[in-house]
Amino acid sequence: MSSFKSPITLAFTGASGAPYGLRLLECLVAANHQVFVLVSGAARVVLDTESQFKLPSSPDRATSMLVDYFKAKEGQIQVFGKEQWFSPVASGSAAPKQMVVCPCSTGSLAAIALGSSDNLIERAADVVIKERGQLILVPRETPFSPIHLEHMLSLAKLGVTIMPAAPGFYQNPKSIDDLVDFIVARILDHLGLDQTLMPRWGYHQSGDLND
Repeated sequence: MSSFKSPITLAFTGASGAPYGLRLLECLVAANHQVFVLVSGAARVVLDTESQFKLPSSPDRATSMLVDYFKAKEGQIQVFGKEQWFSPVASGSAAPKQMVVCPCSTGSLAAIALGSSDNLIERAADVVIKERGQLILVPRETPFSPIHLEHMLSLAKLGVTIMPAAPGFYQNPKSIDDLVDFIVARILDHLGLDQTLMPRWGYHQSGDLND
């Protein structure tokens, strides 16, 4: 029997915002969740451009790299290729009930909204929606066009959480890492996971209400 907590699917697509996804993966590993990782070709370019993170295209090599980088346990991180249709995320009988696309390109947003399922990321998202699971999309684009907004609205009506990568500043961030943690903390909150990256509004970091 697995010693990990419930599995979570994390997909990286080609929008700007690779540091959000990498930080989220780090936090999920630290929380002892098993993570099924899906990475589009465009996302590998963004990971390299924004984080100098050269993820191999081979799922096995990418898995080994992420396990080593995040000091994960054996089997805790599993990377699947875009056409590995026999992976757990492709079927409602085996897919995790929670999935995050971070960052989420507007192209992936559109494909998910239309149920295209032309690759494993789109199929995994489609499975979570049809199985009434929890899907969180983190789009990073500006400005949003009416097309983008219509796709977001149609997904939101299905229960999908749309969480644009728009960090707040009321916590007085001192670094880019602070801004990244703001968004990742909100994702963890919505996943129902404990987090200490950012105190909730009205609370000290310890969790006590402000005087």
